[in-house]
Amino acid sequence: MKKQQKCYIYTRVSTAIQVDGYSLDAQRDKLIKYAEYQDMEVVKEFSDAGHSGKNINGRPEFSRMLEEIENGDDGVSYVLVFKLSRFGRNAADVLSSLQLMQDYGVNLICVEDGIDSSKEAGKLMISVLSAVAEIERENILVQTMEGRRQKAREGRWNGGFAPYGYKLVNGELIIAEDEAEIIRIIFDKYIHTNMGVNGVADYLNTHGYKKKKRQNNTLDAFASSFIKGVLDNPIYMGKMPYGRRSNEKIQGTRNEYHVVKQDEYDLYDGIHEAIISEDDFRLAAQKRKETGVKREKTHSLEHEHILSGILRCPVCHGAMYSNVNRKKKVDGTYYKDFFYYACKHRLKVDGHNCSYHHQWGQDKVNAAVEEVIYKLVNNPKFQDALKTKVGAKTDTEELEKEREICRTRLRQTIGAKNKLAEQMDALDVSDRFYDRKYDDMQERMNKLYEEIGAIEDEIDTISLRIENINKKQLSKDSIYRILKSFDKIYGEFTDAEKKRFINSFVERVEIFEEEQEDGRFLKSIKFRFPVYYNGAETQEVDLSDSGWDYQRSLETVCLLSKLH
Repeated sequence: MKKQQKCYIYTRVSTAIQVDGYSLDAQRDKLIKYAEYQDMEVVKEFSDAGHSGKNINGRPEFSRMLEEIENGDDGVSYVLVFKLSRFGRNAADVLSSLQLMQDYGVNLICVEDGIDSSKEAGKLMISVLSAVAEIERENILVQTMEGRRQKAREGRWNGGFAPYGYKLVNGELIIAEDEAEIIRIIFDKYIHTNMGVNGVADYLNTHGYKKKKRQNNTLDAFASSFIKGVLDNPIYMGKMPYGRRSNEKIQGTRNEYHVVKQDEYDLYDGIHEAIISEDDFRLAAQKRKETGVKREKTHSLEHEHILSGILRCPVCHGAMYSNVNRKKKVDGTYYKDFFYYACKHRLKVDGHNCSYHHQWGQDKVNAAVEEVIYKLVNNPKFQDALKTKVGAKTDTEELEKEREICRTRLRQTIGAKNKLAEQMDALDVSDRFYDRKYDDMQERMNKLYEEIGAIEDEIDTISLRIENINKKQLSKDSIYRILKSFDKIYGEFTDAEKKRFINSFVERVEIFEEEQEDGRFLKSIKFRFPVYYNGAETQEVDLSDSGWDYQRSLETVCLLSKLH
């Protein structure tokens, strides 16, 4: 009597809705009936629901089935699948998986295709069909991209969220005036002032402007990455770009891709209205090209401007910037750098013309601030309060949660894109609704690519904010150790370490317009935590009184929640 052969059955669907009409249950029913007809015993069933067939990665049941075959405990001779496309769509994966199965005496039967790999013709047919399926997949991708290019040629929006400053009305970009105002301010400030992208972001954030929350973000603050994205986007001068992002294969992988921004891309005249002129866009682009790369220092390599941004102008109260006067010898060779603090508004930044032109030597101002801190931290009450209450890490928990939410959305969107690609692969060209289904899916694919790019930009923005916060903080132990032995340790710091420490400790330094008769020029210092001065809590110590006694009058209490 002929021994009954044993088999596994494997089923797979990419999405809950199958364009080819065969659900998991329908596939399983067909396979069970086939096994009964062929007098086979179904030992185990394996099923991957909602997993792409473009490669075996991410199909846990498929991988488990191969492991069971390698173990050989069940003694199966066949794996039954409904169609070859359910087994896999990548030719290399299909053939390598089949070879592994046959190494253990297991063959593949594709019921609907009528293919049996135990026969020579069957194995040849599998090789041909799997290669054809992969080529068809690539053709669909090419057709999808060509469809997007054609829309760009016609000046039409390619899908996805509308860029900031626009809204979508019947698939077309229409200016959203409440957002377009921000776009105009960004280009105006960047082109007509000395502001860089960080300066423009700071201007918007400190002048009461809020970024409107869109579908693809939850932050209302402006980050430098957002400003860069606006300045680099030709959509705002009425052009429609194509190819700014490319889906490129990750080197060293077989089927993994990632989105890469491109330096060169095509530009077409858009049918939408421009928010800024082409001339303004070109001016911004030229400035981005000239200032976008950080220049390397050639002299005074260890020098840092310790109080830059902290020291305030006594007239306009704007942040003073750092300036250098480079002295040369008679023969024109480099001699020495002399560093100063000066009001940036004297250069008419922000359209603000400050009348204060005095420049202060950095060494002199830095030394005066250091002296105040030295006298402050040597107050025994300060050290006692510091030891018990200074501390803790700046709280970035909410931003980190926000970033993780974005990463989850990104994984979900990429998953949706992959599933949609599988649906497009499975379209039947003989279906009378093929063109309509294909166009609908292409439109959805375009939107998913745009959403992926937007989420990646949002993750970059949040990560930058977290990084900036962390850069400004010092740990409890290091701050305490530095302050406790300030007079011994501070002098050993590099300028970069001094700047980082002062920024963690001091928020603002005010000065007089001119040096006083007794030599004083510091007016006040605002710290990043409250101090008790003359019996009251304050964060700002007034130094304008010439009779002020640091050791006798200052009682300091550090509040943990205020230090960051």
